[in-house]
Amino acid sequence: MAETTPAVCCCYTMLCLLAVVAVLLRLNKPSPSRHGAGASALPLYLLPPGPRPLPVIGNLHCLLGALPHHAMRALARRYGDVVLLRLGHVPTVVVSSPEAAREVMRTHDAVVSNRPLYVTADVLSYGGQNIAFAPSGSPHWKELRRLCAAELLSPRRVLSFRPVREEEAACLVRSVDAASPPPFLVNVSERVKALMNDVLMRCAVGDTCRMRDEYIAELDEALRLLAGFNLVDLFPGSRLARALGAGSLRAAREVHGRVHRIVQAIIQDHASKAADDGAGSRDEDILDVLLRLQRDGGLETVLTTQVLCGVLFDVFAAGSETTATTTIWAMSELAKNPGVMRRAQSEVRRVLEGKTRVAEADIQGRLPYLQAVIREALRLHPPLPLILPRSCAEPITILGHHVPKGTTVFVNAWAIGRDERWWPDASQFKPERFEGEGVVDFSGADFRFLPGGGGRRMCPGLTFGVANVEIALASLLYHFDWELPGGADPGALDMGEAYGITARRKTDLVLKATPFVPTN
Repeated sequence: MAETTPAVCCCYTMLCLLAVVAVLLRLNKPSPSRHGAGASALPLYLLPPGPRPLPVIGNLHCLLGALPHHAMRALARRYGDVVLLRLGHVPTVVVSSPEAAREVMRTHDAVVSNRPLYVTADVLSYGGQNIAFAPSGSPHWKELRRLCAAELLSPRRVLSFRPVREEEAACLVRSVDAASPPPFLVNVSERVKALMNDVLMRCAVGDTCRMRDEYIAELDEALRLLAGFNLVDLFPGSRLARALGAGSLRAAREVHGRVHRIVQAIIQDHASKAADDGAGSRDEDILDVLLRLQRDGGLETVLTTQVLCGVLFDVFAAGSETTATTTIWAMSELAKNPGVMRRAQSEVRRVLEGKTRVAEADIQGRLPYLQAVIREALRLHPPLPLILPRSCAEPITILGHHVPKGTTVFVNAWAIGRDERWWPDASQFKPERFEGEGVVDFSGADFRFLPGGGGRRMCPGLTFGVANVEIALASLLYHFDWELPGGADPGALDMGEAYGITARRKTDLVLKATPFVPTN
């Protein structure tokens, strides 16, 4: 299960070939593991319903031919909101309703908060030393979460990055406006990705990072590798699976080594600049904060270079890819729904009337409809359609179904957000549903709407991400009028998805832009 690229096509082909190598896998006699023992020990009537697994490959064939979150929604419609699958040898439960998500993320949050030990993720996260994969409840994880809330992504810190967001949004406008003569075609996907990369790089490691391009390229490769499963994850204990998955694991280690060397060089640059500039001479970026905390000590966890690398990887992976994906989907939906575009544009231009550029102080709390557009984009296109998997540390019950210890649990946020039971006209883009009394916040308290997950594993950078999306959309809507090229029918806009670490557009979004000149 990976994104639709040549590598992904190869992955899908491998899944098809699993049926052929099934006999070989059996001959290898995988050693018994906790992944299979718990489920088989319970009477079948106590387990969640699901399709009958095939020998060896389990239910992997059920996910072929569709994106995983689409295939899992189809299974939920047939078997119910709690579905048991066997992905290879790994028992997996997929939940697809707010009630089931609440039991996972609130009722059993403490028990279902660890991550499955996927080998690629383990390599790229320095053995779980980052925020996303550190063992839940461990002193290390608690300290990193506290540092995120109090230092790295606190409201004060997010506010301190305001000049960066404003400057990069202005650069976005200039890059779009550089084409001549207007109107001109703009690859919105490319421009937005570049914007979010620039914002995250400046916020994370400063304005003058000499290895910026190398770092972005290696992180993109790491995210691509993280998007799929290694065969070892699906067939633990199998010698043949270890052999077939060795290439992916080797690639992850090589990328990990290159990222580590780049971050070490960036850290050395920061240390020299801090000594030259003196304390308090400039606003701190995230690496500055980490280095200060490392230097001052007094923490419950040691901020080694490995930990710094892991935290920076989290910041970039969770901040750049997800915000770019959300912004591009929001612009796609606006292009597909011209009436919504006109209303959002009218609000932005009324608030910013006569301004030459977008400043956050001018729009803060004054664009409720644009905020509703962002929420509606997140409902229809959550950047992580399958919230990062969790692992059951103990047996639990979800909606009356017994889930054994060691089961991997996915919450299908994409399916929940498109369910007619919770969202009338669920397939339509209607920001009005988030206006007035219909406003649903991002806190994870309403399990119909989980753009950042919920419980103790909820994304700590959601406020930061939404701020980046808002100023990007406000800038694009204020300075340009947008339409599909060649007068194409908006309703025919291709909205296909490609599966990777996020569910982004399958094709780049290309729109025709006409500059808007504000008048005093």
